[in-house]
Amino acid sequence: MVQDPDGRRLPIKLDTATNGEFEPIPLEPVHRRAREAAMQAASAHARRLGLTRRAFLVSACGVATTLLAMNAAHAARGRRGGAYEIDREAALDMQLARSTLDKRELVFDVQGHFVDPSGAWTRASPGAAEGFRGFARAAGCALADAPGTAHLACVGPEQFVRDVFLDSDTDLVVLSFVPSTREREPLKIEEAAATAAIVERMEGMHRVLLHGRVNPNQPGDLDAMALLAERWRVSAWKTYTQWGPDGKGFFLDDDTGSRLCENARRLGVRTIAVHKGLPFGRESYEHSTCVDVGRAARRYPDLRFLVYHSGYVAGRPEGPYDARRRDGIDALVTSLADNGIRPGGNVYAELGSTWRFLMRDPDSAAHAIGKLLKHVGEDNVLWGTDSIWYGSPQDQIQAFRTFQIADALVERHGYPKLTPAIRAKVFGRNALAIYKVGDDVLRHHLPRDRVARERENYRERPDPSFLTYGPKTRREFLALKARGG
Repeated sequence: MVQDPDGRRLPIKLDTATNGEFEPIPLEPVHRRAREAAMQAASAHARRLGLTRRAFLVSACGVATTLLAMNAAHAARGRRGGAYEIDREAALDMQLARSTLDKRELVFDVQGHFVDPSGAWTRASPGAAEGFRGFARAAGCALADAPGTAHLACVGPEQFVRDVFLDSDTDLVVLSFVPSTREREPLKIEEAAATAAIVERMEGMHRVLLHGRVNPNQPGDLDAMALLAERWRVSAWKTYTQWGPDGKGFFLDDDTGSRLCENARRLGVRTIAVHKGLPFGRESYEHSTCVDVGRAARRYPDLRFLVYHSGYVAGRPEGPYDARRRDGIDALVTSLADNGIRPGGNVYAELGSTWRFLMRDPDSAAHAIGKLLKHVGEDNVLWGTDSIWYGSPQDQIQAFRTFQIADALVERHGYPKLTPAIRAKVFGRNALAIYKVGDDVLRHHLPRDRVARERENYRERPDPSFLTYGPKTRREFLALKARGG
């Protein structure tokens, strides 16, 4: 079923959707101009190629046209720190567009999400119900009321499989978790495992790995780690240092964080994925920064710390490294340097939501990616998208495939150029050093399992929705927050 028959949605999704952890950030005039220019160009190019606008936008030429419009809009504003490297002819030359945008890297998304669409969390906070339903409709969800609940098909497991494995080039994904009380978990480990099983049944291919959610400042979570490790065989622990049931967070190296690290060491699952950056607000802001990352990495050299979001603060630009800044990516760089954690050490930077927002600002994107590659290490930057909140991650993949840091910044700040080899590392090779995937899976099953065959058949007549599902307005954000606790 064609979900956008009039071609009103762009393949590179320029909108205000967030992952639900922070308020939506309004688009700037430059983004609106880019979107308008892309739509106008798409209509003209579709006529020249004898296609409907929808058919054109679904094609590689549609993607190229959108990225070129973004380049032009930002260049007009003097933003030249980075750009999407696409030949202008790719907007009308299908073969050229595909050779630029269609690649064969291993894509290992280490931060995927969905929610249980009929769980107890949807029945909380009756006063937020109408706002929550508005969020659901705006996201394009199939919504049907049951007693006290809203059914959100668009953020459930079936849509997750479609968006991630059919409408994107993603090969492997780690299902992660959001912070919540135990009673209001939008996704429980049982539902996450059930989705992994859906993919498993597609010929037993291990494409989905699981995090185990641990809020060590919440009663019961530390004790539950053993069950998560033994029964569910989680691949890493996911924690939020700025979150707590009483509104107070913790540091990775204080008494609370140390108990988490000691448990991880004892249980043999020695990878801790910690949300840093994307602060929830003023509450426990200090715990959202990366000040403790280097200290914990030095204290626990046998543990690996995956800094989810890389400390990035949405809505604040990233520039050249500034040791005076106490948040953002600069705080991560300072924490590592102060504690002797060199590039390639036991700290990794992850790009979920970070790259999604950097795509809107090529100057910040160039500095952010450049700093991470330089100071954390080109072997220690991990691909993540925070999808399903942003819909299919294909637009994030295509944008990163073509983004390049300007020569002037490379020369001035010592950033590396984004080569195919570095992109391949970020897209998936780096994650294989952490999340163990067997050689038989990589060499034999990935190219040949049922997921691969269904993807091949589907792409003969692709029908992506170009929808995002995260809250796009403050009202939608507050409604979702009220539901999730």
